[in-house]
Amino acid sequence: MRRRAFSRLAATLAAALLPLAATLVATVAAAPAAGAATWTGTWAVSPQNSGTTFNKQTLRQIVHTSIGGTSARVQLSNAFGTMPVTFDDVHVARRTSGSGVDLATDRVVTFGGLRAVTVPAGGLAMSDAIAITVPAQADLAVSFYLPQPTGPATYHQTSTQTNYLAAGDVSGNASLPGAQEPGSYYFLANLDVQNASSQGAVVTLGASITDGVGSSWNNNRRWPNRLATRVIDSGRVVGVLNQGISGNKLLADGAGQAAPKRFDRDVLNQPDVRWVIFSDDPINDLGSGSNPTATQLIDAVKQLISRAHARNVKFVCSTLTPFRGSGGWSQNAENQRAAYNAFVRGAGSGCDAVLDQDAATRDPGNPQMFLPAYDTGDHLHPNEAGLQAIANAVDLNWFGPPVTPVTSVVSLRARANNMFVTAPNGSPLIANRTSAGTAEQFERVNLGNGDIALRARSNNQFVTAENAGAQALIANRPSAGAWETFQLVNNPDGTVSLKARVNGKYVCAEGGGSQPLIANRTAIGPWESFDLVPA
Repeated sequence: MRRRAFSRLAATLAAALLPLAATLVATVAAAPAAGAATWTGTWAVSPQNSGTTFNKQTLRQIVHTSIGGTSARVQLSNAFGTMPVTFDDVHVARRTSGSGVDLATDRVVTFGGLRAVTVPAGGLAMSDAIAITVPAQADLAVSFYLPQPTGPATYHQTSTQTNYLAAGDVSGNASLPGAQEPGSYYFLANLDVQNASSQGAVVTLGASITDGVGSSWNNNRRWPNRLATRVIDSGRVVGVLNQGISGNKLLADGAGQAAPKRFDRDVLNQPDVRWVIFSDDPINDLGSGSNPTATQLIDAVKQLISRAHARNVKFVCSTLTPFRGSGGWSQNAENQRAAYNAFVRGAGSGCDAVLDQDAATRDPGNPQMFLPAYDTGDHLHPNEAGLQAIANAVDLNWFGPPVTPVTSVVSLRARANNMFVTAPNGSPLIANRTSAGTAEQFERVNLGNGDIALRARSNNQFVTAENAGAQALIANRPSAGAWETFQLVNNPDGTVSLKARVNGKYVCAEGGGSQPLIANRTAIGPWESFDLVPA
């Protein structure tokens, strides 16, 4: 009897300690082993507190990467929770469309080797490395099951992205038909990657203009997204992390913690952060009716600059965009905005650089207001053209020189007809040239794990398997995402084949080379074989 009682007691203690063990493992995982590869953030949102609760439900949330990498990890936040939260059956996969994922890319995520992790109130869990190739500028789905009541969920309110919520544990399903579609992110705080060419990450810290208000849903047209595209197109490998919170302020809590309170978590503790762009928070202070002075705003920003410099993070200051005509505008607020902008532009500010959002968006004939072509109509938020103008105003030289990992320049000769593949500007790729000139040359960009992208020398655009492989290959993409990623297969006869990652099919010189290349074959034959010829 004593032995049975002891066995029951041991089993009870083991069950009780398992979540704690998982939590401890997750916490320890935050410290990389000596010599471990550096993690860089490719996507992030800033946590906030909410009243939403979950129980026995699956969340599938869509993230749009900035840089790519050879492996990934996720960070799950319970920063504003009131009780421990258990996450189970966590998956990461490439998103196809809607709630759908490509199961060939699906990976189970572990935390210290365990498939479940319990995160205490106020805590954060970092996953183990996930063996998945992450393309730049691509959609990934992060799914997890919440088997127990969560209490109030830590979330990010404004997603500008459709996410998915379904009953039961369906994290590993290819799609979630009938799922609810919440407009926020819950618990998911970061997606990080390992990329040997990474130059670090830049955090964009701000309010609604940074968060994406004024941009269309599911299109990733916030100004930080547009900045990420510019950075990647320039050949730089810099993660862009959006830490905007709509309604956020510099001097007071409200929509999220005030910028100084969240500065460590949302900026300084981000993986491989090298720069921060402090954007539009002070506009909400000026428009709140609390009548702060420019001196108060400037003193608070100086403290942030000092904290960033203490951690060797460069601080880019932003001027404040015009907002006359909005409900919070007053002449006094306008005067303080002008004084703040003068400080930012002036010598001795301590700013390492200046993003002049004011100059990029104002109406030259009426500088207290947006250029009409950039105004959403509320006179506070720029529209997508205005957000693009802000992204365009960033000097990419702040982030150092380009380091695109081009391993070689090559041409492809189709074994089907012994002709070179050409990428005529604006037309599909086809194997019909007897010699290789500029239009037949491609930069081979190494994405890791045997994956490559091909950038045509004819127009400096990446080759894409158009319409997820349903249409001919064409060089018309400014950056490499899922449709632009190919597995390079070395064949026994010395030729190579290209398998499109978006649909798992081989590139074919259709019609024996008489028709454009298309990724539509399930096996390798002569039409799917190419000689890789150095340029």
